[in-house]
Amino acid sequence: MTAKPTPVSAKTGRPSLGAVMKDEFLADAWRRDKNRDLRPLMRLVPFVRAHPLDAGLGLLFLLVSAAALLALTGGARLVIDGGFAGQDKASLIRTFSWAGGLAGVLAVTTGLRLYFLYKLGERVVADLRQQVFRHVLGLDLTHFLNLRTGEVLSRMTTDMTMIEGIVGNVIPVALRNMVTLAGALVWMVVVSPSFAWLVLFLVPLLLTPVFLLSRSMQRLSVHAQDCFAEAIGYAGEGLGALDTVQAFGQEDAVAGRFNASVESAFDASLAQIRARGALSGVMIALIFLGMLWLLYQSAIAVIVEHSLSAGALFQLLALAFFAANAVKDLSEVWGQIQKASGAAERVAEMMDARPAISAPVHPTPLPVPARGEVSFEGVSFAYPGRDGPPALNGFSLRARPGERVALVGPSGAGKSTVLRLLLRFYDPDAGVVRIDGVDLAAADPREVRSRMALVAQEAPLFSGSATDNIMFGRQGATLEDVRHAAVAAQAEGFINALPHGFDTLIGEHAKTLSGGQRQRLAIARALIRRSPILLLDEATSALDAENERLVQHALHEAMAGRTTLVIAHRLATVLEADRIVVMDAGRVVEEGRHAELLIKGGLYARLARLQFGAEAA
Repeated sequence: MTAKPTPVSAKTGRPSLGAVMKDEFLADAWRRDKNRDLRPLMRLVPFVRAHPLDAGLGLLFLLVSAAALLALTGGARLVIDGGFAGQDKASLIRTFSWAGGLAGVLAVTTGLRLYFLYKLGERVVADLRQQVFRHVLGLDLTHFLNLRTGEVLSRMTTDMTMIEGIVGNVIPVALRNMVTLAGALVWMVVVSPSFAWLVLFLVPLLLTPVFLLSRSMQRLSVHAQDCFAEAIGYAGEGLGALDTVQAFGQEDAVAGRFNASVESAFDASLAQIRARGALSGVMIALIFLGMLWLLYQSAIAVIVEHSLSAGALFQLLALAFFAANAVKDLSEVWGQIQKASGAAERVAEMMDARPAISAPVHPTPLPVPARGEVSFEGVSFAYPGRDGPPALNGFSLRARPGERVALVGPSGAGKSTVLRLLLRFYDPDAGVVRIDGVDLAAADPREVRSRMALVAQEAPLFSGSATDNIMFGRQGATLEDVRHAAVAAQAEGFINALPHGFDTLIGEHAKTLSGGQRQRLAIARALIRRSPILLLDEATSALDAENERLVQHALHEAMAGRTTLVIAHRLATVLEADRIVVMDAGRVVEEGRHAELLIKGGLYARLARLQFGAEAA
């Protein structure tokens, strides 16, 4: 079947957001429907290669410990055939000394193997976590339309823990058992070829159930992990909006949804446990039946045929036991490897995700010094996966350097979309967005965003101190810069009143502060950025009248010399603007100053009467 080419944007030459989402959905469906294998684990190889010393030493001590374990069977044979039979004390001392030395080597190399391989596992997962998190931070917003934060965190925690175990423990155990199995079989061939052939006949019989159930166990593992990730997603949503849950008295409903998801994860895990239990039971039964058969054949060789000595029989049985135990452990380890392969696949899916918003191979640099000119030219845009009319439809706007432009209009008019396109969270479906004459689609998104500072209606803050949150706007800022920004945002007073001033920890999401205090911290964070373009998305909506007056004065100073686009729902903000742009259904329907638009009696006049009331008149 011939694959259809992915539709591309005529303007940018890159796949459109809708095409990217469709392709990713189809690719994900294909990945989940196809037969699963261990290829996802191969993605860990570069991380292991980055630490060759730990990997090399761990592998070396693994081989030495396996060899020492097998060599002990030879010592036991010498004791039985030579020491006990000959009643030679000196011979016994030499033999037991040799066996004790081997036991010491086994103990030391086992300890060193565990140290280096566990260390390797921890290091690989630490590197992987860092790389995955940095990659996720670079994805565009489209990837998070159907992916909850809790699911991402589940992959960063639960799945990573499985991968840590696979690198530091499971795969080394599998390697040790394979070496033990191979070494035991080779030594059995040396001691008694006929006995070795009997063991070789049993090995395929023991391994057959492992391979028959392996893919089924991997499917069950991935399903269990998906269910658990869904449960974590529900938990994250509930805890993230705990005040809302309690305010509406929906604790039982939210807990019920989480419980149902946990039960689904439990049922999926139970199915996997049943499969592993069945496999272990079958393996133990086959191993004991095989050992009884070998013991019977060996007893005949010693008692009837006299073709084996007692020591050789003991060694062969010990080697057969080690081989059988290695096969049993491999069957159990195989299930863990299948489970870890599912975890690695889920992590690989995140790593394979490519942002639709990215820098071109040869990005066009923005001019220096920055002027702060903003223009939208015939821009149309619809959010991916959202039905209905487009958010912007033939939208055009030009903001001159240093101009203050207020965007007003009814809900759903496209005001916030203008800011999102300017920040290049999305690319337009048609038309061009420019900063200082450069098409944003041809520029590096990081450079574009470095020219702007955003204050949103509910600007999120982070755990840490007030200083940390302000400095988040510009890494490398000095404490003097932080204090100056706080003064400009009218935030210095309440910050100094905190128990430790600017060093006070404000808690996760700064919930210890009032809405107005959080908003002023966000404004200080934007001011310290010193960017030529300032974006205000209802920045004063959370402030009371007194705080609004203070912040409006701060913003008046901050807007000086900066191009400002402000979504305005307050009359004071509108009156500060050099130009008011009235939007409706994704288009510009009116432009002008406050008084001019009131006289026209159009949409703005109607909105002003509803929104600003008598104050507007």
